Amino acid sequence: MRITRRQYIQGATGLVAAGVMGGPISALGQSGKLKLPETMIWSSYDVGSTGYVEASAIADAFGKKYGTRVRLLPSGSAIGRVKPLKDGRVSHAWLANELFFSVEGLYEYCSHDWGPQDLRTLLGRVNSFSVVATKVSGITEPKHMKGKRFAIAKANSSVNIKVEPILAFAGLTWKDVELVEFPSYGATLKGLVEGKADCAGVAPAAATLRELEASPHGIGWVALDPANKEGWARAQKAVPFVEPFQETIGAGLSDANPVWMMGYRYPMITVTANANADEVYAVTKAVAESYDTFKDANPIMPRWQASKAGTPPMDAAFHEGAIRYLKEAGIWKPEHQAWQEKALKRHAALQAAWKDMIGKAPAKTAELPELQKLWDARRAEVLTSL
Repeated sequence: MRITRRQYIQGATGLVAAGVMGGPISALGQSGKLKLPETMIWSSYDVGSTGYVEASAIADAFGKKYGTRVRLLPSGSAIGRVKPLKDGRVSHAWLANELFFSVEGLYEYCSHDWGPQDLRTLLGRVNSFSVVATKVSGITEPKHMKGKRFAIAKANSSVNIKVEPILAFAGLTWKDVELVEFPSYGATLKGLVEGKADCAGVAPAAATLRELEASPHGIGWVALDPANKEGWARAQKAVPFVEPFQETIGAGLSDANPVWMMGYRYPMITVTANANADEVYAVTKAVAESYDTFKDANPIMPRWQASKAGTPPMDAAFHEGAIRYLKEAGIWKPEHQAWQEKALKRHAALQAAWKDMIGKAPAKTAELPELQKLWDARRAEVLTSL
């Protein structure tokens, strides 16, 4: 997800000087009550991404309101954002779907050095995703995708994992569409503009969609009716971090022409499960209470209001320290706790299964393809039993 230079500068102006993570807790701030570390380091998406701008805006608010110095450690790779958290070099990571992949042991996290990670969330900004289609294709619902040309970049696991629940919504799988391969995410969208494909998975803010909207092929969106309970049950069984979300911003969208899409979280403020609960509580509360300081830094920032960003689903369970604040603020509901308990059960089951599998695995699983094949089967077995 890219942003304009003006938005980047606006969001990043307040990034404060670096300190050393793990410094003493200080009772700084206007109220004198909220205790935060004097310095923190957060990993984030690369410079120029919306995730970087959002982290910068909140880091700036921490400096202004509480005197806490935050340095961002940007990375263009998923491992580059998660590994510093795992190694203790950062206190918080601002993640997208690499969080789901890491807690599930998928893709690059299916290796002897990784496996399912024990991570937790504090807050996460709501984002939207769906399948965009050429208007001439006639695709407006998931069931219409059957037999259509779907543009795919197979290496883009973050996009592809979010297409699976949309297919599942209509009881479809990848086998029910005609896959047309492209080298990159951007190329899949160009493929629609050029008439080489009928549809593709996308976040509605992608700039190329304006080209599609203006092209002879036109633009349409796959709508996910929130009233279709069976469809959503299938979608959430395929991927548990999705929910109904009505989008009004993007190509072919407006207040007068909204579309119900799939909501997910990006970015999510993430910590290790054993992070200090008092510090997690303080950081969660600080984000919530500094909202008025950062809300105008970027058009997307209002979605960081705690009542919106502090509810499930997320790609991983919430940290107990975050839940303490969300309960205190009246945000955390019984249905959220039910989701939390289910998520924790899933995490524990996958971690135990991985440990058992690695302990019993034959020597040949040192080769990554063999290990991934073994884990795919074991993970499917575990998830079926939950």
